[in-house]
Amino acid sequence: MDEEPKDVIVLGTIKSGVKSFNKICQVAKIEPSKLNSILEKLESRGLIDVKEKSGLFGKKVEIHATEKGGKELESRIHELEGKWNQMAQLYKAGDKQKLQKYMDENKISFKEMMFFGVLDMVMFSMMFSMLGMTMASIIPPQDMPQDADGGDMGGDEGGFDFDIGF
Repeated sequence: MDEEPKDVIVLGTIKSGVKSFNKICQVAKIEPSKLNSILEKLESRGLIDVKEKSGLFGKKVEIHATEKGGKELESRIHELEGKWNQMAQLYKAGDKQKLQKYMDENKISFKEMMFFGVLDMVMFSMMFSMLGMTMASIIPPQDMPQDADGGDMGGDEGGFDFDIGF
């Protein structure tokens, strides 16, 4: 599945049980106009089904992942795990040049990795530290993980501020 990260994130959101258009917009953090085109693309590929149901308050539309969509998503997550494992091995081996090259080649995968919980954020930040970089140099600010207060977890420096409650 060679779609943009947002396509895979939308499919993952639907597969996790989110069925309504508005809720998918919120969870996947995608504008309605963009979501509409993504849903059309996923439906044309047979990865989702759109069903209209009658409810107490009139008709409602529910979106479900198909079996094909579920398999496609599992395959994509497996691919992301492989990429993460490769980066972790390069980090552990201390090979800065190969790690830098691999991260540059796989920038588009970071948002998906964060969304699906594939990467270890502590190790990820240590990789950036080893390379003398900040997360902002590879990940756009709008794609940075958010803390509970809606702020970014790394501030301007790309690191983390851990509060252990003392």
